Amino acid sequence: MDWSFVLNTLSELAYLLIVFTIMWFIAVIKGRQAIMNLIFGLYLALLISLQFPYYDEILRSAADSTASVVKLVMFTVFTILGTWLFARVMPDEFQENKFETMGKKVLLALSATVVVMIFSFNVLPVTEFLTPGTPIQAIFAPESYFFGWLMLPLAILFFI
Repeated sequence: MDWSFVLNTLSELAYLLIVFTIMWFIAVIKGRQAIMNLIFGLYLALLISLQFPYYDEILRSAADSTASVVKLVMFTVFTILGTWLFARVMPDEFQENKFETMGKKVLLALSATVVVMIFSFNVLPVTEFLTPGTPIQAIFAPESYFFGWLMLPLAILFFI
């Protein structure tokens, strides 16, 4: 094991922890319904970004690294719009304090983190910015695990 492997693993672990922390803060500050809307918005953004027909026109003159950034930005825009849509459609039924039902909020934050991680390693071009072969990628990146990881957050949403 060399230092580059350790540093790459630490950078991916930092990425995972930053995503989880952001999701947990959203769950605590905005509530359970907001994080549920975000999870549904992520799923909708996945569907739209996989079927978006205008990537070629948008990315025609972009370099590879620029194309990756543009795809990430577009996915983020799709996620924001999807989350906004679900926030308008879904009822805001959970009247609770910020630190009430913390276990459910942690589970929802973990679910949202799983969705972001599997999208990052399987759909989005995040792997162009990270070095392959780390243990975190071994957990989330194999295509054979994609469906199972994709269904886990939906199962958690079903039981919460």
